[in-house]
Amino acid sequence: MSTWDDRHRPGDGHGLAADSSSFRKLCRSSPWRWETLQCEYWDEPFISGPSPGAVLVRAWVKRPGALRVEDVDGVLLESSSGGSGSPAGLYTGASRKSWLLPPQLVTPVYDDAGLVTRRPEAAYGDPGFGSGCFSAALDPVELTGNFPVPIEFPGSNPVLVTEVVRTEQDSRPALEAIVVPTVAYHPAHQLMPLCLPGRTLIRIDLQTGICVASRSLEPATAQHGHWLRIIEVDGYCSDQLFDEPVPTTNL
Repeated sequence: MSTWDDRHRPGDGHGLAADSSSFRKLCRSSPWRWETLQCEYWDEPFISGPSPGAVLVRAWVKRPGALRVEDVDGVLLESSSGGSGSPAGLYTGASRKSWLLPPQLVTPVYDDAGLVTRRPEAAYGDPGFGSGCFSAALDPVELTGNFPVPIEFPGSNPVLVTEVVRTEQDSRPALEAIVVPTVAYHPAHQLMPLCLPGRTLIRIDLQTGICVASRSLEPATAQHGHWLRIIEVDGYCSDQLFDEPVPTTNL
């Protein structure tokens, strides 16, 4: 094992085994593999890429909590600097969660390939909008949990992982697998899990650990899924980009 920050290693995937263990560890790794993201997002599944005319949004994310969302015409849909809320309430609340550090300030346990084997306790959670699938896709830990389950209790894995293969999406290397949720699966957003009962195809970007595509393989739920196109990772994002719009009043 190693405990170094591997986020900026090129995501070529050389030496990474295409197996369920690597897939699960990649799903745990997102908080330490990127800080800013520019992407396009479709709230529907596709087989080989978005169809012409499919509705998309463009998003900018700056961890730990800043988010900007625009529609395809550049109209602002949502903007947040992530700094709202009362500092007094944060530090005097009864919950110990208010004292947790952001994940970027704590060190997980890495394997030799730089993937996260065990996540420490931290203030996890990415900004989101709409159904909640977007924020779950940014950190798909719901598919694997914060640490490996005991070898004698394999059924306590959140999902069963099969058919792991190397692939690409939008010319970026990824790991793809078929997953089936178990009774231990507890999605981050109950109304919008990354996978429904039955078989779901999941694709995880190798550099970032983001779930860039999901698609139910069951006929009854074939419309469940998403597609996320990564445009830029760890590019410069000015704080002004996430300034919340000033309310206007009629005088």
